[in-house]
Amino acid sequence: MITQRLQTELDNAGLQASFLVRDLNTGHEIGIEPDTPYATSSLVKIPLALATLQRLHQGELTGATPVHIKPDGPTIGPVGLGQYRHPTTVAIDDLLYLATCVSDNVAADALFDLTPPTHVTQALHQHHVHGITVRHRVRDLNETPAERLAPHETHLAHTLAIQAQTEGRGHRIPQLDVTQANSGTARAHVDLLQALWKPTTIHPDVAARLRELMARNVVRHRLAPEFDTDASIWSSKTGSVLNLRHEIGVVEHKSGEAYAIAALTASTVPARIQPAAEALIGRTARTLRDHLRAN
Repeated sequence: MITQRLQTELDNAGLQASFLVRDLNTGHEIGIEPDTPYATSSLVKIPLALATLQRLHQGELTGATPVHIKPDGPTIGPVGLGQYRHPTTVAIDDLLYLATCVSDNVAADALFDLTPPTHVTQALHQHHVHGITVRHRVRDLNETPAERLAPHETHLAHTLAIQAQTEGRGHRIPQLDVTQANSGTARAHVDLLQALWKPTTIHPDVAARLRELMARNVVRHRLAPEFDTDASIWSSKTGSVLNLRHEIGVVEHKSGEAYAIAALTASTVPARIQPAAEALIGRTARTLRDHLRAN
């Protein structure tokens, strides 16, 4: 069976993984452990964007409203506003772009200042998306053991991340504990993607804007190589912290086919950079999609 073969390949590569691929036109799907919860890292920026866009649509917020950003705030990040040296002002609309397309942590927390985590979870429930829980801001992801170690010691933080998991998917590192961190399953994220690509309760303008933002995602090293072609559009969001490597997205073909894909993984190899693991995640998602497409 295809899923058993893929599971063996993932196990051999030291990857715990949860995948789900769903044909958005037929509802048919195929997956590997799709109901296992994971801490979701930057995937939370998609629910955050949804909740923010809803408030913009309802007139509670205005996209042109300026937000003042100081470089010495509690949130840091490797890109975008996290690298700024001087205070700046960014409109809410532009914060949405930075948070979603560039995965800017500072921009995301500026949006969380306007729409807190509990409101974001409530917004998901309003659209019958369950299985994703938003508990904290992005700045909490800056407080893992990796930030306390020198760059050449990063492998020690990954070793702790691998060894500190407890029964029931708890974890001694709060950012990896599914009962304390932002968390969700592959199935729940595919449900969210379906709600955005086939909106029934989400306003079409809100869904269209979020689809547009995901199509402009600049982080494209994980699943995009398997799905981005001249004959298709790949719209996605990645999430990474310590040994977790995730991506959710939708591939739309010119033929009209559309597939929602969620890949949530945890590596048991204590290394920060793992190109072979990244490639295997993409290849696994592609193999599942191809099998679903052929059957």
